[in-house]
Amino acid sequence: MHFEYNEKTTRLAEQLTAFMDQHVYPIEQEYSTLFSEPHHQWRTPEVMDELKQKARAEGLWNLFLPEEYQPYGAGLTNLEYAPLCEIMGRVLFSSEIFNCSAPDTGNMEVLAKYGSSAQQQAWLTPLLEGQIRSAFAMTEPDVASCDATNIETSIRRDGDNYVINGRKWYTSGAMNDNCKILIVMGKTDPNAPRHQQQSQILVPMDTPGVNIVRPMSAMNMLDEPIGHAEIVFDNVRVPAQNIILGEGRGFEIAQGRLGPGRIHHCMRLIGCAQRALEMACERVNQRVAFGKPLAKQQSVRESIAQMHCDIEQARLLTMKAADQMDRHGNKVAKDIIAAIKIVAPKMACRVIDEAIQMFGGMGTSQDTPLAAMYAYARTIRLADGPDQVHMMQLGKSLIEKRQGDK
Repeated sequence: MHFEYNEKTTRLAEQLTAFMDQHVYPIEQEYSTLFSEPHHQWRTPEVMDELKQKARAEGLWNLFLPEEYQPYGAGLTNLEYAPLCEIMGRVLFSSEIFNCSAPDTGNMEVLAKYGSSAQQQAWLTPLLEGQIRSAFAMTEPDVASCDATNIETSIRRDGDNYVINGRKWYTSGAMNDNCKILIVMGKTDPNAPRHQQQSQILVPMDTPGVNIVRPMSAMNMLDEPIGHAEIVFDNVRVPAQNIILGEGRGFEIAQGRLGPGRIHHCMRLIGCAQRALEMACERVNQRVAFGKPLAKQQSVRESIAQMHCDIEQARLLTMKAADQMDRHGNKVAKDIIAAIKIVAPKMACRVIDEAIQMFGGMGTSQDTPLAAMYAYARTIRLADGPDQVHMMQLGKSLIEKRQGDK
């Protein structure tokens, strides 16, 4: 087992770090103030488009797409992408600069893997070019959506069209002015076998009957300019060719989509936690309490040490999961993907919380990114499946493997 990055990853990591140092960190504080006016709230600022052009010119573009989707992406493995995703995770909005932000990454993977040629031409190409944004509509307010078979939104065939009715919420990305396409998960046949009832379908945002009810806050943050929408689908009619892969394939597509999405969140959270630790180390050297720097307090030193240990453990597990995905595929690696999805968000919550404590009141304010980082980490304990679901499935799998060994 090798613990050093290969030459390609090292070069890209150095290039990406230099880009962040030169272009991203200097505007981080200012960026969060660009959405104070209501008519600017959901509009991607011009500075983002400028940075996208610079990133693309430097070859820092679509880094998440693996080799089988060439020539669309950088051709990196999951293991090669992991440290790059971690670097992007240090600033919450930076992934978009490199066209590597959720939910677009998952939607692009769905279209690249499962989409028809016409669907790819209409929606994948502009997404890969960074010309538009997208959203994924799965979660519903009236059912426990952690069990995707509970989803009630109906997708009914009517001649050459499908008609969609239902209510979704926390549809990440749908508030953004540049969001042009939704991937909607719903039921085409409630009487089919449990995991063949669902389908996924492409719905342009400007389709009549797509009604945005309100933005949903997560931990009291609206996440401008991307946002999380509550949407009502009221007799929304789209062409039958908008169905992805065919009726009854929605659960299969969701499983293929969520594996990479889950580990990408974990990679970003490693970056959040690492930056929080670095900020804490700087803070405790500068702050004096009870006659000496916080760095001289034994309890602070112990906390810093534990934060470092927690991050390193989660990073190694993330890298192992990425390697298993590369070697054996997402399905075979599902147990270790579940493990890191359990571990990384909890770790990030603990580490960022400790950093906030060392910053005192300032850590809860808009003057540092720590509060937003904590909100992100805490939300990911629910997004793409809550902790309890992953623990339930992982425990079940481990028990069954042990029974099969006897």
